[in-house]
Parts: sequence; structure tokens; C-alpha cells
Amino acid sequence: MRGLKDKVAIVPGGATKIGQAVVAAFREHGAKVMVADINTDAGSAMVQDGVGFRETNLRDDKAIQALVEETKAEFGRIDFLVNVACSYLDNGADSTRAEWLEALDVNVVGSVMLMQAARKELAANKGAIVNFGSISSRVAQTGRWLYPVSKAAILQLTRNQAMDLAPDGIRVNAVSPGWTWSNIMDELTEGNREKTDKVAAPFHLLGRVADPEEVAAAVVFLCSDEASFITGTDIRVDGGYTAMGPERAAPAIPLLME
Repeated sequence: MRGLKDKVAIVPGGATKIGQAVVAAFREHGAKVMVADINTDAGSAMVQDGVGFRETNLRDDKAIQALVEETKAEFGRIDFLVNVACSYLDNGADSTRAEWLEALDVNVVGSVMLMQAARKELAANKGAIVNFGSISSRVAQTGRWLYPVSKAAILQLTRNQAMDLAPDGIRVNAVSPGWTWSNIMDELTEGNREKTDKVAAPFHLLGRVADPEEVAAAVVFLCSDEASFITGTDIRVDGGYTAMGPERAAPAIPLLME
């Protein structure tokens, strides 16, 4: 894709499965990447030519500022922010005030603070931001409040950012993945991708979960020159999840006649 070679991206959550796929996609197109994550082992293991790592807690403004400064020092510029990092903390209706504040701080506020810290560089380079929404932002899910609410807020944040950063030449978009082979899926199934696909099949028109690389491809597209007239929107990389709705990929009316 055009416009990525020698550009520089910061990827909070870059040590996750999806984050690693995003980093690999940027490197494939000649961009450099600063990985920001709280997982120091996984992040440090990613360091190579064109890929740096800084341990970063998005709830810490000093750490965010240091991340921006180190990225500029190591790579000379900042062009893209890709906000993969998120918290899955969620006790539904029983979530405490502290849990609400932690989830929103990581999932929403942290990315805003990063934008503020990097805004001057992004404006100078006519850069782009990609936020991570989710299918969870559009549907109610039993027992889940914090994650879906924060993801819905991210989509509104994306629209607001796109409007107010447009005068700076900064484009802002989001991707909303469906079920994806990610850290949480891996942990819940103890590494069983086949089981994950089987459980996901009725909810996705394509009958499986996404590969991290499929989500990463949408991210890189939104940062590229091919997306130069796209801002304020959301790409649903969800295998048809939101298109299908609640009836799934099977006839419902015949059930009334059984």
C-alpha cells in the first residue's frame, strides 16, 4: 500500500496477538513501529530492526509522554497511532466504580491522552489514528457492561476526533472486529482454535473467527494513502456478524411451524 514506507506507528497493545499482526503488517509495507504494552516479556521479544518497545501503562500520563518522546528519538517522527490496547475487566451489573473507572481509563481515556501527547507530530506529518471498536459496541451481551460501553464510546470518540483533528490534516477511523483469534480467545480455550471456530460459526456469516492478520490488513489500509479520503468511519471486520443480526444463518420462521 502507498504512503507507509519509512513512516512510524505507535501501537499500544502491540504485544498481543492482534497487535503483533498489526506490527508485522506495518513492517511488511516498510513502516517502523514502536510497540507499547504492559507485557514486557512479549514486547521485548519483538524488538528488531524497525521495531522498538517501551513498557507503557496507558493510565500513566508520564509513561505516555515518555513513549512519545522515545519514539521520536528512536525513529525521528510519528505518523500513526493504532490503539489496540484494552481491558477486558467486566463484572456486568456488579461492576464497582473502581472497575468502571479502570476500564474506561484504559479503553478510552488512555488513547485520548496519547493523541494529545502525539498531536503535534501527527499534524506535522498529516498522520492518522486507528481506534479499536468491536461488535460488542452494537449489541447487548449478557453479563457484559464495561467492555461494550467502552467500545461504543470509542466509536463516538472516533467521530469527534475526526471532526476536530481534520483541520490538522489528521484522519481518524476505527475498526470493529468480530470474534478474532486473540489473546482472550486463546486463554479461554487453552489454545484450541478449532473449538473457537466451532463456537463462533453460528454468529458469523463466514463461519469462523477472524485471523489477526485480517484485522491488521484493515488497520494498515486505513493508514495508507489508499484511504486518504476516509475519516470518521468504522470498518467492521466481523465476518458478517452485525449484518446477520440475532436470527443467525438459519431459517427462523420454520421453527414456528414445528
